[in-house]
Amino acid sequence: MNGARKILHVDLDAFYASVEQRDNPRYQGKPLVVGGLPQERGVVVAASYEARKFGIHSAMPSYLALQKCSVLVFAPPRFEVYRSISTQIHSIFKRYTELVEPVALDEAYLDVSQNKLGLPYATTIAKQIKAAILSETNLTASAGVSINKFLAKIASGMNKPNGLTVILPEHATDFVAALPIEKFHGIGKVTATKMHNLGIHTGADLKQYSQADLVRHFGKVGHFYYLIARAEDNRIVEPNRLRKSIGAETSFTKDLDEPQLILLELETIAQTIEHRLQRYQTLGRTITLKVKFADYQQITRSKTVTTAVGKAEAISQVAKELLASVSLEGRSVRLLGISLSNLDGATEPKSIQLCLFE
Repeated sequence: MNGARKILHVDLDAFYASVEQRDNPRYQGKPLVVGGLPQERGVVVAASYEARKFGIHSAMPSYLALQKCSVLVFAPPRFEVYRSISTQIHSIFKRYTELVEPVALDEAYLDVSQNKLGLPYATTIAKQIKAAILSETNLTASAGVSINKFLAKIASGMNKPNGLTVILPEHATDFVAALPIEKFHGIGKVTATKMHNLGIHTGADLKQYSQADLVRHFGKVGHFYYLIARAEDNRIVEPNRLRKSIGAETSFTKDLDEPQLILLELETIAQTIEHRLQRYQTLGRTITLKVKFADYQQITRSKTVTTAVGKAEAISQVAKELLASVSLEGRSVRLLGISLSNLDGATEPKSIQLCLFE
């Protein structure tokens, strides 16, 4: 990668579930989820690859996961174990570079442009890291290698599990041009649908739009879309950057005008936030509600509680209280969002959430 940055994205394969299968032989080869039980209104924190075949994924309510697979096995999360293993894996990363940006316990970006061992090829480093993780933890990881974080992230997810994908500088532009818009990291389902309505189906289609047009259609994130359509991403790998907030929001293809449906959506969003809080092993004290109406007017309401919260029930309860202070009469809702800030002990860095939590 002469003259280009050398960026890795390393992602443990089904990390929490794989740890449970590693440590408990009775779980091996079975559809397994890590999370709360259905009768406890639990949420799937992680799903094994056997469970994913049934359409089960993280942040899904446990009762729904059980409906999809009647023989599903549930394991309670052991975050102290996952954190210990994550520390072990990060010590492997640090053998090569201090420029390590954790995204969560199970994934990180590495800038190995100048590495401690003086190795000329990022692919060599990725292979060595994968081998060390397997040897020292008996877990597999997938890695992506490219010239920036955007491409490295996409590459790491292309051949899971235990994959290694390299996108060379000379192939980057053509790779992005051919990539379906749904595969772009940072473009969620709602944005993809909006892009389809604009005739944007691939990176090549996206590249036809000017920066001004993309900002007009998608807001500030349009600047980023303009760059990634050209395989450009100037974000640096930032170690030790503290996360300031964790949130989720949903844009609706059909505006909501039924109060009961709006309340149910808040509960669903709160479940997603609970999952993310668990992933980062933190709690929050300030809950912020975001409401965007059909006329695009947007309001936010916040409340700070004395005791940090992390459970969906507590989060949604505060969000509902905040919603009660908003007049909904005669109005329909286009978007709902909840975020938690004033976090306790969130040592993972803040990743830019480009998909707006769709």
